[in-house]
Amino acid sequence: MAEELVDPRPSETNPLPRGVTTSREKGRLQRRHPDWIKVRMPGGPGYTRTKAIVSLLHLHTVCQEAQCPNIGECWGHGTATFMLMGEVCTRNCRFCAVTHGHVAPLDPDEPRRVAEAARRMGLAHVVVTSVNRDDLPDGGAAHFAATVHAIKQCNPQCTVEVLTPDFQGNEEAVATVARSPIDIYNHNTETVPRLYKRVRPGAKYERSLRVLQKAKEVRPELKTKTGLMLGLGETYEELLAVFGDLRAVGCDILTLGQYLQPSKEQLPVERYVHPDEFAELRRQALMLGFRHVEAGPLVRSSYHAWKHVS
Repeated sequence: MAEELVDPRPSETNPLPRGVTTSREKGRLQRRHPDWIKVRMPGGPGYTRTKAIVSLLHLHTVCQEAQCPNIGECWGHGTATFMLMGEVCTRNCRFCAVTHGHVAPLDPDEPRRVAEAARRMGLAHVVVTSVNRDDLPDGGAAHFAATVHAIKQCNPQCTVEVLTPDFQGNEEAVATVARSPIDIYNHNTETVPRLYKRVRPGAKYERSLRVLQKAKEVRPELKTKTGLMLGLGETYEELLAVFGDLRAVGCDILTLGQYLQPSKEQLPVERYVHPDEFAELRRQALMLGFRHVEAGPLVRSSYHAWKHVS
């Protein structure tokens, strides 16, 4: 049998739906996704226009580099998450499709081009992220800040969200970004502490919590945000514990999505989480005090990001 279909109804021994547990035969998944995961094929005038602007200004987007399943929907609505500092990462996280290896020098004109792309696309909310740049003394924090300032100068009414790396624990780098005129500071926790060595080699759970905490210390009114991938082997109890840790450092916004294996080079999916379970986890997170929780199989960190500002 290729997959074990589990009764999604809650019970005393199964308080949450368990989705689909994958099994492998000769190392191959017998079926890639369950029925509830449907990805919109990219296309249409909005998608074409966004792609043209990104290409014309020689920019990178996490939508392309990380093979985001929502690229068709988001680009169709004229939104994109810009990825700074090149398309090559200094780390090799086991879940990520972004290329790793030798990186290029920073492009000082990139902040201006990102701002110009946001202007041409008519964006009301811009999300800016980056690859890890552990080769730089500040991890690229000053480049983040320069980009934010350029966006605000070119588009004064535009709100800006940054999704930063952990800067290897450099708290002054976190402060540099937090002091820039951003509206949301996002740093993804990604998974539960037990799975960090397997999923995020080079990262530390406590360090990620500290990034979110430091951003709040620098600007207490600043909204902070994080995201978790589900389906890597975490348990319900571990997720609730992480929710509690995040609230303890003042995290305001949480995104929960299904991990999807980008290619055979990345970690396999351990379990497809049923939409009902995402709904229950969202309910639990809201009860803990998060301002906003986005949860669902295709949710990614920047999905519906414009809704998280208010």
